Amino acid sequence: MRTLDHTRKTLQGERLLSIYYTAGYPTLESTLDIAATLEKSGADFLEIGIPYSDPVADGPVIQESSQKALQNGMSLKVLFEQLKPLREQVQIPVFLMGYFNTILQYGVEKFCADCQAVGVDGAIIPDLPLYEYEEMYQPIFEKYGISNVFLVTPQTSDERIRKIDALSTSFIYLLSSNATTGKQLQVEDRSEAYFARIKNMGLSSPIVIGFGISNRETHQKATNYANGAIVGTAFVRVLGKENVAATDISEFIASFK
Repeated sequence: MRTLDHTRKTLQGERLLSIYYTAGYPTLESTLDIAATLEKSGADFLEIGIPYSDPVADGPVIQESSQKALQNGMSLKVLFEQLKPLREQVQIPVFLMGYFNTILQYGVEKFCADCQAVGVDGAIIPDLPLYEYEEMYQPIFEKYGISNVFLVTPQTSDERIRKIDALSTSFIYLLSSNATTGKQLQVEDRSEAYFARIKNMGLSSPIVIGFGISNRETHQKATNYANGAIVGTAFVRVLGKENVAATDISEFIASFK
């Protein structure tokens, strides 16, 4: 069985590249093949998005991929069925990212049990409040060894960040801004001060920056302050190309490395 200690150790590397993409996009059956190709191409860990009908934090590119995935027939039930052979093909850490209503309707304990069964390491649930996780769901996540990844924004207080650090079992997701996904990261004085503030707190958890990472330059800038950075919209655009092939994915990853 995979352990969170192993996952966390992997995430304590330097200049890690994480890729986000939507399950069931561009085709219903493409999710696992994309994961395997990403690992072979050099991605360090993955975030597979659970499509949702009203993804408020996502920009238009990811919103469109989510709508298409739902039209294709993707659901949590289908996704877990597809991920049964995940660990026969993919060894890097894999997280599921989605909105809490989908998970609540599926059943939180069933969700965690199914994550454990297929080898998913954790979940990123942007709209699950910290207090609600602590009061209601933490024992369930811990029972199945599933990491709940917390998000930090420029407005998050040091006190709250330290609490998040204490609760984190894999990494802390540092949002580069409060904007929706897909906006180009502008690492200006304000952003650099924010990233430096977090870095200088000496947190025990790995830090990964997301939102606005779209090319080698923005990835390099972000990873001056963090263990890794997440590329989402730019990669989903690649998947949206007509007749996208494994070579397109490999070339995309190579452009960051």
